Amino acid sequence: MPQLSLLPLKGYKPFPGPLVTVIMDGVGLGKRDESDGVFLAYKPTLDQLFQEKVFLKLKAHGKAVGLPTDEDMGNSEVGHNALGCGRVFTQGAQLVNDAIASGKIFSGQAWSEVRKRAQTGGTVHFIGLLSNGNVHSHISQLYALLDRCGADGFKKVRVHPLLDGRDVGQKSALDYVLPLEKKLAELSTSGRDFRVGSGGGRMVTTMDRYNANWAVVEKGWKTHVLGIGRQFPSASEAVKTYYAEDPKITDQYMDSFVIAENGKPVGTIQDGDAVVFFNFRGDRAIEISRAFAEPDFQEFDRIRMPKVFYAGLMEYDGDGHIPANFLVEPPAIDRVLGSYLCAAGVTSFAISETQKFGHVTYFWNGNNSGYIDEKLEKYVEIPSDKLRFDIKPWMKAAEITDAVVAAVQSGRYKFIRLNYPNGDMVGHTGVPAAVRVAVECVDLGLSRIAPAVEKAKGVLMITADHGNADVLFTEKNGKRSTHVAHSLNPVPFIVKDYSGANSWEPAEVQCPGLSNVAAAICEILGFEAPEIYDPSLVRLPG
Repeated sequence: MPQLSLLPLKGYKPFPGPLVTVIMDGVGLGKRDESDGVFLAYKPTLDQLFQEKVFLKLKAHGKAVGLPTDEDMGNSEVGHNALGCGRVFTQGAQLVNDAIASGKIFSGQAWSEVRKRAQTGGTVHFIGLLSNGNVHSHISQLYALLDRCGADGFKKVRVHPLLDGRDVGQKSALDYVLPLEKKLAELSTSGRDFRVGSGGGRMVTTMDRYNANWAVVEKGWKTHVLGIGRQFPSASEAVKTYYAEDPKITDQYMDSFVIAENGKPVGTIQDGDAVVFFNFRGDRAIEISRAFAEPDFQEFDRIRMPKVFYAGLMEYDGDGHIPANFLVEPPAIDRVLGSYLCAAGVTSFAISETQKFGHVTYFWNGNNSGYIDEKLEKYVEIPSDKLRFDIKPWMKAAEITDAVVAAVQSGRYKFIRLNYPNGDMVGHTGVPAAVRVAVECVDLGLSRIAPAVEKAKGVLMITADHGNADVLFTEKNGKRSTHVAHSLNPVPFIVKDYSGANSWEPAEVQCPGLSNVAAAICEILGFEAPEIYDPSLVRLPG
């Protein structure tokens, strides 16, 4: 058992109020021009806070958060891992790449079971997000799995692609579907039958998260398992047809489709089959995994429950062990900030709405569900609306703010953390007016939290997990393209000390990133950061 005690910080003076850490999800620092939704928004509170002495730009993508290359955009999961765990861990995409390169992914018990199903006449099904966005999945990893199926002599494989349009271009589905169909055709030799079975847009088929809308998962179940849905001869024909019928449709909201021959679905999931969910990111993989794995599942009527071997590319919930079978071991994350603070007796409060609640709890705590110490911690989830985020870009910012102000005023919590999802969730819609409103709602929330912290003589810390709202569009050869993915821009880090107890200064940190925030939280709360943590972003003078 690692030693979790924290030493007092020398020269530190206690202050009466709390440390309130605000994570403005998806709010990066962009070009400050017409393409920058954060810059365009009316945000007087943030603009003033940007002038603070402790104002730094943090790297929130690529290797700084454990991803393979600096061309990889950050995401909320790896961002909150870094924020809450104090150092960088090799994350999903890189873990899978390493396991494929070494062959380890194919040497474990899970792939052995998949192979066994294939060798006894079962179909092997792959369900997951089809793109190279590298946030939830990567098409190259699917290709590696398909190539191994061919090499291992699997006779029948079905792929059920979920269309992206969120971490990649809004209408880029054919850039991935057509090459996939070609690859499957090339693998369909020597008696092999590799085809697409079904699919649909990620926001309406299969990939719900945090129990926000189980109807999305139910639709995926009907599409992939039962073969219920609009029929097409191929996935590419489905995409082309939907584009023609509604020129405004984007991939993420495209209706589901079933591939059929002579009116019969070609890819339903049956007894004796194997199913692999090939996303490496956990949040949007847990619910469909539960549907396949839980005997007493009650979230919707599955109608028919095939007896299959189900595996995830990774374990999506380390605490709940969902799913029980997985191809790649997740990163082992221990000695998270929450564990140290609980060991030191620090009371804490964490809150967001459903869309990001798991980020300030599960991911912040190193991919572990539940409380670390329920006597010291309070977690609050505000139920999210089941609406498109451009329709109601203010989301639940007001309710989150109400709860945070009440928590500050209560005096019960020394450390408060919250996530405003607006900049990210609305940023993914690509609707400029809605994105600006989203950022303005976050600023309005800050305008209420800051006075409460000041009255309590506390400290306000503001940062973000990655960029998104800061890029509304990109321009190439004079042509603008709506940008709906995360950005590669840095994110802000601000400390406003209303207590007057300590004169915090920016620390000299080489290439500061999100993993440096945990040490800063330790120091502002009066503790020396653990030696294993990346250096603090702040320091006391002298």
